Amino acid sequence: MNPNLLFDFTVNKENNTIVVKREFAADLELVWNAWTKPEHLDKWWAPKPCRAETKSMDFREGGHWLYCMIIPENQRHWGKQEYEKIVLHENFSGTDVFCDENGNSNLELPKGRFENVFSETGGKTLVTIISTHNSFEDIKMMIEMGFKEGFTMSLENLDELLLTLKK
Repeated sequence: MNPNLLFDFTVNKENNTIVVKREFAADLELVWNAWTKPEHLDKWWAPKPCRAETKSMDFREGGHWLYCMIIPENQRHWGKQEYEKIVLHENFSGTDVFCDENGNSNLELPKGRFENVFSETGGKTLVTIISTHNSFEDIKMMIEMGFKEGFTMSLENLDELLLTLKK
């Protein structure tokens, strides 16, 4: 990661949130597209050596993204984001769940609400990711599952992808 780009990962026990602020050396439209188009998400969403694969995506209010992370042993771990509110080039929010290949929630794993906020200053784009959970126990489970390390690696994948998309 470029040391001149902001990266902040904060856990707030009082309101059961994880807040990630991450800056990218690319314009807002390029970063927005990387977060909202499956052909881009599949290239960066999973930490290496894993990879992401979209089963279906309907990026609109009321739509969803159903995807899996494939680990090297070819195991698939499914996730689903359901979109509730989308403001083009500003933010999108909804729910995020672990699920099966048909999108049925896994009730044993944490479910969260997310809001991703985008802003551009001086050719750099800041994305603020706010992940809210029902309890601090859910957040602890996410951290124990390697969320911070995995998401950090995925965001570094996004840095690499943005370089190729700029050309």
